[in-house]
Amino acid sequence: MTAPAGDPGGVPGPGTSPTFGAPGAILVIVSGPSGVGKDSVIEALRAAPRHPDYHYVVTCTTRPRRAYEIDGVHYRFLSAGLFAELRRTGELLEANEVHGNWYGTPRTDVRDALQAGHDVILKIDVQGAAAVKQRVADALLVFLVPPSLEDLFQRLQSRATESADELDVRQRNAALELARQDDYDHVVVNETGQIERTAARIHQIIVAEKAMHPDRRTRI
Repeated sequence: MTAPAGDPGGVPGPGTSPTFGAPGAILVIVSGPSGVGKDSVIEALRAAPRHPDYHYVVTCTTRPRRAYEIDGVHYRFLSAGLFAELRRTGELLEANEVHGNWYGTPRTDVRDALQAGHDVILKIDVQGAAAVKQRVADALLVFLVPPSLEDLFQRLQSRATESADELDVRQRNAALELARQDDYDHVVVNETGQIERTAARIHQIIVAEKAMHPDRRTRI
């Protein structure tokens, strides 16, 4: 079961009253369906040094760690009990159940980086993006799409990280998620073999957004 979009991650706990980031610092949400290449695009963004550098939020999840994944780098892998406690105390900016596993954004991580003047990059699923936008109205939403649905299905199959049933669910969900792209500020096509170009386009979007709102303080 997938929780409805808009789950605020729990009732705010002590110390979670709204705060503001430094002038000009923005929250950028990079989203898209499974298999579109979100992780690869984020890695390409990381590879290009900037000053001040972007701050990359590491999402919390109850999903089992895959063989190539590093805890604290790809995700923060948590037990179901610890994740539930973070939701209860309002320490997650959003929380959603996707493909039977929970995912959530640590609120403190986002807040501290914005207050320090960093632009924050958050890679997140479609449901989570909608929930964060409800809480952070000034967030910039970027949606990654594949060249075609057939191309996306080929990418999912080539990953070989899911069972046949899980793959079928992801393919069906991906088609539904692609229909949500009108909810986003920008849609960027991630052409096969063009990861660096996709990352460069996202950077251009961020630069343009900051130029339009140099003094805006993001409320979180």
